[in-house]
Amino acid sequence: MRFSEEVCERLGNYVYRLIDPRNGETFYVGKGRNNRVFDHAAGVADLTDDDSQTLGSKLDRIRAIKNAGLEVLHVIHRHEIPEAAIFEVEAALIDAYPGLTNIQGGHASSDRGPMNHVELLDKYSLPTFPQNPEHKLVLININKLDNRFDRRAIYNLVRYCWRISRSRAENAQYVLAVIRGVVVGAFEAERWMAATADNFPDIPYADGSEAHRFGFVGRDAPQKIWDLYVGARGKRITAGELKHVQNPVRFWSC
Repeated sequence: MRFSEEVCERLGNYVYRLIDPRNGETFYVGKGRNNRVFDHAAGVADLTDDDSQTLGSKLDRIRAIKNAGLEVLHVIHRHEIPEAAIFEVEAALIDAYPGLTNIQGGHASSDRGPMNHVELLDKYSLPTFPQNPEHKLVLININKLDNRFDRRAIYNLVRYCWRISRSRAENAQYVLAVIRGVVVGAFEAERWMAATADNFPDIPYADGSEAHRFGFVGRDAPQKIWDLYVGARGKRITAGELKHVQNPVRFWSC
């Protein structure tokens, strides 16, 4: 199945969902034009848009569906979307379907994505993060944190595992954990290592499938550093160069 040229012109920009027919679950949300939805449903790789893990997870799901003798279902969720709005529409749909094979959240989802009233109050009323930090930092965006006061949980989320420049990460003095635009943790990385079971025996899901990524072992930053960058409840990032867009990793001075 393909769209005709006439239909493609009428559709314009669109946002679509790929659905697993075995359980009705939406496993991927994307944006496109022309026949992109059919290419993605067929498992045709688009290396210009997907990072390696996003691509791998999506293709693994598609292969499993085809091996079961089925075809990927797809829905054009909205079409004729203005160019300026396409990223926001895609982001809203990604936020509405947790557990997608999209590794990153939607456009600006860490900054304007789903939040409860407490998160919104924190985001706009907490003390601000320093505009010009004095240390070399790597800021990593984490998700699904239940308790921002649980330092051990924050540490476990931020330390494993990322597509990151190991040399730049090793040059950083501190690793900061960020959620919804708020810095919630500060740590010193003692050692950055490939994400393998041998290097991370305490992480049950470290099975070697993400060996191209890196994680670290470390400890809480000294209290004066925690107070500077995190404070009592977190500090909100306002400087554009420190905010996360889609890449979960940001470097400062390293």
